[in-house]
Order: sequence, then structure tokens, then C-alpha cells
Amino acid sequence: MANNYFQFKQFRIVQEKAAMKVGIDGVLLGAWASCHERCSHILDVGTGTGLIALMLAQRFYNAKVTAIEIDAQAAAEALFNVRQSPWNELITVQTISFQDYLESNEKFDLIVCNPPFFTNGTLAPDNARAQARHNSGLTLNELLSGASTLLKPQGRLSLILPAEQWTELERTSPPIGLFVNRICWVKPNPQKPVHRIMAELSAIKGDLQEETLLIEYEKHFDYTPEYRALTKDFYLKF
Repeated sequence: MANNYFQFKQFRIVQEKAAMKVGIDGVLLGAWASCHERCSHILDVGTGTGLIALMLAQRFYNAKVTAIEIDAQAAAEALFNVRQSPWNELITVQTISFQDYLESNEKFDLIVCNPPFFTNGTLAPDNARAQARHNSGLTLNELLSGASTLLKPQGRLSLILPAEQWTELERTSPPIGLFVNRICWVKPNPQKPVHRIMAELSAIKGDLQEETLLIEYEKHFDYTPEYRALTKDFYLKF
């Protein structure tokens, strides 16, 4: 029987109840998102198992992390994972929707989100999994608009999205007052096209920094040095 947990170098993710298990997208975003040196408050929107919140607590050890999750079972599992980690006192888990959380008027140096996918896709049969994978509960426009009100003046929003949502992000963000300053095009291997984008936005319009991340070479599990370097502080095998 497969383990009900995923072991990282400094923490463990138990994932019995959360609809979305540990996946490469969450690990990529947790490792790639950036924050300035005085980063003190981070928000993880839709934390799921708590993976990204824990990764950011490991990386930005002086920052407090607020992790919000609309699904009660997933939030309970995230809280369990946080309590078993070295950063229990730095991470707060709340069972709340992003829309309701906006009323808190908190301000953040960094907001991260691995948001729902498949805007026009077929809904998953399991309600929790469907909610986790589809944006019927939180659209990209709602996420961007809400983040713009919660970010500090120098704050940053980091997202990972399907590549086909790049056009929507590029069109939607400027009228809201957010600008893409950094983008990473993610390719699974040399034969396949870009399938994910990681984007960093802020209220400051600057030159766009672009990079491409290739995860594997032609052979499965033959990971590139760039992918290993990005995730080496987390994966046991690296």
C-alpha cells in the first residue's frame, strides 16, 4: 500500500483527506516564488495540504505565513502538517474562502496561489476534487483583484497556471493595477510544449524577466540541473 504521506527534507505532508495531493506544481511554486529581504508576512491562498506554506516558512524563516483553505477537511490536514513541522508558531491555518478573507484587510509582502485549473474542463466527479481543480469558486480575475488590495506597496503575487491562461493573465492584470515582472515557462521535457507558467506580479511596472525551466531530459526521471537546483532544499532524492 502506498504511503499516505510525502516526506521532504525538513517536513512531512500527510495527505489522506485533501482532494489535491502533493504535486510538482506546488513544489515548483513554493521553490520559485520570491520575496524581498524584509519579507514579514506571506499569504498562501488555497493551501490544500499546507505544502507551499511550509516551503515558504522554510525559505523565509523570519516571515509569518497565513494559509487559507475553503475545504474544512483539507484545512484540518494542513493544520496537522503545520503542527508537526518546525514552523508551528509561524504558520496560521484558517478555514475560509479568499473572498471572505478579503474583509480582514491584512497586508502582505508575498501572496502565493496554485489556483484552480480547467476553466472549461469537465468537472471531477468528487466535489472536493472538483472544487480544488476548477475555478468555479475563485476566478483569475477575482484572485488578481483581491490580491491587489492585500499586497503591500512593494508586495508580490506569485502564481502557477496552465500555459493557456497566459493570454488571460496578460490581458486581465494591468487594468487591476498589477503587472507581470517575472515569468518562467515550464516544459516537462524537450519534446513537449510549455505546459505551465509561473508568474510574479506587482503594482510596480518594470522590465519583464523571462526564463524557461526544463524539468526532464528525454528519459523519464532524468532531471535537469536547473530543476534539481530549484528543488534541492526540499526533495530527499536531490
